[in-house]
Amino acid sequence: MITAIVLITAEVDKIVEVAEAAADVEGVTEVYSVTGDADLIAIVRVREHVEFHDVIAGTLNKIPGVTGTSTHIAFRTFSKHDLEAAFSLGADD
Repeated sequence: MITAIVLITAEVDKIVEVAEAAADVEGVTEVYSVTGDADLIAIVRVREHVEFHDVIAGTLNKIPGVTGTSTHIAFRTFSKHDLEAAFSLGADD
């Protein structure tokens, strides 16, 4: 699984609608409203790099109210939570 962190800027009066629409996009696993330079952060997970085009350029950027995106593709995951989940796959309880 390949992960991208997508910072989304949106029209102020459409942030909630953009967040809801983004959360419904296939490949988007989470959407956060945040402070800072972006209005929202979407976590996108796909199996192949080429799929990022369909999810980000083909869908997220076209949601009404989106004024821009900045995509950051993750090289590695260092989260303890994700590592524990990966090692527990198929393990018996």
